[in-house]
Amino acid sequence: MNSNGNKPILLTTENYLTMIKNSIGSKMFRNCYALVGNKKKDLLKNGDLSCAYFVTSILKIFDLIGSIHLTVRGAIEDIKNSGWYEIKSPKKGSILVWEKEKSGKEEHAHIGFYAGDQKAISNSFKRQAPIIHNYFFRSRKVEAIFWNKKLDK
Repeated sequence: MNSNGNKPILLTTENYLTMIKNSIGSKMFRNCYALVGNKKKDLLKNGDLSCAYFVTSILKIFDLIGSIHLTVRGAIEDIKNSGWYEIKSPKKGSILVWEKEKSGKEEHAHIGFYAGDQKAISNSFKRQAPIIHNYFFRSRKVEAIFWNKKLDK
């Protein structure tokens, strides 16, 4: 029995980490549709551009961010405004931001979660779903690591 009698107390950090892990292979973050002009358009290009959507969807479920975002830039801005701060060494569940990668004329930022043991979970544009991979995503350096004190509980 807990201090609230029989009322369950949700374990936010444990549920957060479990949801991140259970997202591996999920197609639920693959698409986000909008009307552009008068045409329906998938803004995430069937999972090619889903990393920010994946990360911020999970953060929003746990009320760790203000909104769901489709861009890494928007995600980082909201993360900073929602009590997240930079740390030097990653902890399980911390947010990782990798350096931008050039693809043709465009540069693409990338964001994901630290899973522990030098592993990360982020969206793969090749698989169009979250995957677990090496902390150094395709040899890209991590340029920022964010943590929120709400996860210390």
